[in-house]
Amino acid sequence: MPPIPQAPIKVAILDDYLNTADSHFSSLKPHFEVVSFPDTLPAYNNPSTSSSVRRELEDRLRPFPVISCMRERTPFPATLLKNLPNLKLLLSTGGRNRGIDMEAAKSLGITVTGTTGDGRSDSLTPKKKTPGEDSTTEHTVALILGIARNIALDDKVVKEGGWQSDLATGLSGKVFATLGLGRLGVNVAKIMYQSFGMKVIAWSSNLTQAIADEQAKNAGLPIEDEDGEKTFTVVSKEELFKHGDILSVHYALSQRSTGIVAKEDFALMKKGAFFINTSRGPIVVEEDLLDTLREGRIRGAALDVFDVEPLPADSPWRTTKWRENGSSHVLLSPHMGYGERQTINNWYAEQVEILEKWHHGLPLLNVLT
Repeated sequence: MPPIPQAPIKVAILDDYLNTADSHFSSLKPHFEVVSFPDTLPAYNNPSTSSSVRRELEDRLRPFPVISCMRERTPFPATLLKNLPNLKLLLSTGGRNRGIDMEAAKSLGITVTGTTGDGRSDSLTPKKKTPGEDSTTEHTVALILGIARNIALDDKVVKEGGWQSDLATGLSGKVFATLGLGRLGVNVAKIMYQSFGMKVIAWSSNLTQAIADEQAKNAGLPIEDEDGEKTFTVVSKEELFKHGDILSVHYALSQRSTGIVAKEDFALMKKGAFFINTSRGPIVVEEDLLDTLREGRIRGAALDVFDVEPLPADSPWRTTKWRENGSSHVLLSPHMGYGERQTINNWYAEQVEILEKWHHGLPLLNVLT
C-alpha cells in the first residue's frame, strides 16, 4: 500500500448531484478535508472535449490523494491518471467501473476500490437479501409503461388544465424484443412475459437458442410452451428490429458494441414501435435516433442514457416540442436506473469505511486493483 499522506488528507467527491455523500463523509473530519464537485466536466477521453477542459479537470483533481467517483460519470483513462501524481486511492461505486483504466491505475500504484451496495460491513443492521428485481430492471419497466401509457404526457396535460393526451398502447400479445439477454435482459424479459403476456425475442452477437433456453430455465420459466414455442426466441438482428413492438437495449458497452444500433436498424422498426435504452448511450448512434424521432418514423423512445451526461444545456434532447409537427413521443430520465436512495447511501457508507481502513493501514474492502 502506498504511503498515507499526512492529515488533513484532501478528498474530492465527484458528481454527487444530489449532495448525498456529505452526511457520510462529514464523519471523517478533522483527519480529512472533503471537497465536493457536483458539476461534471466533459469526459477527458471524449474526442469533442477541448484541451482547455482537459487541463481544467487535471487542475481540479491534481491536489487530491483520494477521489470518490460515482460509477462512470467521470472516466479515468490512463492519460488522466498519469497527470494526477498525488492520487493514491480511487473510491469507485459498484462492482466494476469500465471508465477507469485499471491497468494504468495498477502500474501507477493507485488503489481502486468498489462497493457491494450492502452498506458498511460493521453495521449492526442485519443484511437481508430481499426478493425481487434490481433497480435498473424496475426503471426499465417504469419507462416502458410510462411511454406506452402516456403517463408523463397525461400528467402535464392535466396539470395545464386539459384532459386526455392520446390513446395508450396495450402490451398484451405484443412482441418484446431485447437487444442482449444477460442478467438485465432476462430480468426485464421475464416481467414482460409473465406480467404482460408479451412474446419475447432476443438477439446478441453470441446468443444461441441453447443459451436462451438455459437463461429461461435459470429464470424459473419454461423453455417452451405447450405448443412448442420458445419462451425466449433467438432471432437475427434484422428480425429483432423488424418484429419488436417494444425494443429494449440490454447490452454492455465496449469498443465492439459502440454504435451497434444505427439508422439501418431504426429503418426496420414498426411505425408503432417504442425504443428503450437504459444501458449506455454510445451503444446507439445518437444522431440516427434523433433523426428517426424527429421524422416520427417510430411511435416513441424512452431513454435513461445519453452520449454525453449530464446533457448539455443546448442538447437537442432538451426540448418540450416532441410530438409536434409529426415527431415521435419522447420520454427522458437523467440516468436514474441505479439511482435508488438506499443503494447510493450504502455506496457512500462503504466508501467511508474503506477510507477509514486505508487511513489506519488496514486491509481494504472490495479492491478492484
